[in-house]
Amino acid sequence: MNNHQRSYPLLSACGLNCGLCPRFHTNGDSKCPGCGGEGFFTKRPPCAVTSCNRRRSIEYCYQCDEYPCKRYVGTGTRDSFITHRNRLKDFEKIKINGLEAYQSELNQKVEILCHLLENYNDGRRKNFYCIAVNLLELEDIKEVMANLCTGDPRGYPSMTIKEKSQIAVNLFQAIADKRNIILKLNK
Repeated sequence: MNNHQRSYPLLSACGLNCGLCPRFHTNGDSKCPGCGGEGFFTKRPPCAVTSCNRRRSIEYCYQCDEYPCKRYVGTGTRDSFITHRNRLKDFEKIKINGLEAYQSELNQKVEILCHLLENYNDGRRKNFYCIAVNLLELEDIKEVMANLCTGDPRGYPSMTIKEKSQIAVNLFQAIADKRNIILKLNK
């Protein structure tokens, strides 16, 4: 059981988007390979959800006849180091559009997040970008990125990383406000 590797570790068995987690984008010992990714079970404690899924011969909770079970009561009211708010909504997207379509969307979000971390992170924005990309719809994220890529008359290349970061944060915050989405973890 503990050596089981999942075919797509960027989406956890319980519906968390591991590829959008700050721990997935960390270097060093605390880096997480995603749910069931290579070395996951040597770095993380045993997971009751993964164990349950293995017993039922399913890969994701939404495939279970008992989904949503008691583990999902209160989903989104409290977060860990990653937001839990969209788990039910994301599983619903998968049921409607299919797992491949959702994986494609998540891959695009991960790619955008990597770009943000590489080009717009002043060293203090990783959690913010992880939350924003996780909670906002892909179309909204693409809109922010288009605004960032078209630049500003002053020219982004001449701006400091701190200035570029602040512009990106302001754009994400504006679209989140428009959608009534709070870009903070629920503690």
